[in-house]
Amino acid sequence: MSARPLVLDLLPGSFAVSRLDPGAAVPGWADRPGSPLSSRTRTADELSVVCPADLVPEGVRAERGWRAFRVEGPLPFALTGVLASIAGPLADAGVNLFVVSTFDTDYVLVPGRLLDRAAAALEAEGHAVRRPAGS
Repeated sequence: MSARPLVLDLLPGSFAVSRLDPGAAVPGWADRPGSPLSSRTRTADELSVVCPADLVPEGVRAERGWRAFRVEGPLPFALTGVLASIAGPLADAGVNLFVVSTFDTDYVLVPGRLLDRAAAALEAEGHAVRRPAGS
């Protein structure tokens, strides 16, 4: 089963990707009930936290100013080419990305300053980009 044209919903707000030490406890600021996206991933080398940028305290190592697209799902596990159909056009347009995958779908974060370029590249690929009202 191959990826077809996708629907990507632009989430409201700006996000940050933070890096903490691998043994650090998940900080209380990392989650806000009702947030459109919050993710914690621990490896032997780090604890990465993705959350709304306004939650990350000053002094925490973070890349801020990301915007996030949610791929409409759920996506079957047998579906192939989903990220390739997104990453390829973004790379061709010079847009870097950060991806968070869940059981049901994928979230693709792009730098906020490149949001319009990213949306145009995705739409040119045949994907539908839905923006929240007022954005």
